[in-house]
Amino acid sequence: MTYPTYKLLIPFNRLKYLLLLAVALIVIPVNSDGARYDNDEIHQPNVHVIRKLLVSALNSKKTTDSLYTNLGALKSPSALVNGYMGTLQALKAKHAWNPYFKIKYLNDSQSTFKTAVSRDPHNIEIRFMRFSIEHNVPGFLGYNKNLVADRQEIVKQVDEKYYAQADKQLVKTIILFLIESKRCTPAESTDLKKHLAAL
Repeated sequence: MTYPTYKLLIPFNRLKYLLLLAVALIVIPVNSDGARYDNDEIHQPNVHVIRKLLVSALNSKKTTDSLYTNLGALKSPSALVNGYMGTLQALKAKHAWNPYFKIKYLNDSQSTFKTAVSRDPHNIEIRFMRFSIEHNVPGFLGYNKNLVADRQEIVKQVDEKYYAQADKQLVKTIILFLIESKRCTPAESTDLKKHLAAL
C-alpha cells in the first residue's frame, strides 16, 4: 500500500518543529517568569545542558572539542561560562597526546579560571571546577596553587548556603567531592557532612 506524499511530510514536519523548539529552548533564554530577556541583557546557554555535556566530555574528546567550539563562539560569556571553558581546556589537555599541547591547555585553563574567579569570586561552581582540576593534576606540575583558597571559599559558601546557580544535586556532588578529596581539615569535613545530611 502506498501513502500519499503529504502524509509522509506530516511526521517529518512535526520532527523538524520539535527539533527547532528544542534548540530554541536551549538558545533563547527566559527568566523565571517565562518571559524572554530584553535584547540588552547577555544571552547565555542553558547551564543544565552544559553540565551534562561536561560529564560526557570527561571521557570523550569529541564532546570536549564540540562544546569547546560552541562555548568559545559566545561573544559575551558570563564568568560561569568562562569557568566551563577553563574546564574544557583542562579536558583538552587530558585528551591530548602531545606533551606540548597538554601543558599549553593547562596554562590556558589556569588563565581562564583566573579571569572567571576574578569576575565572580564567590561562585561555588567555578571554584569547584578549578579545585577538582587542580586536585587531579599531578602536583609536580605546579598547577595546585589555588587548592586551599578554593576549598576555603567553597566551605564558606556552603556554610552561608550561597550556591549561586548550582542546584541541590550539584551542591551534593561538590560536598561529596570535597570530603572524598581528603584535602579538608577535620572540622571542615564534619561541617560539610552536616550540610550534606541537611540537603
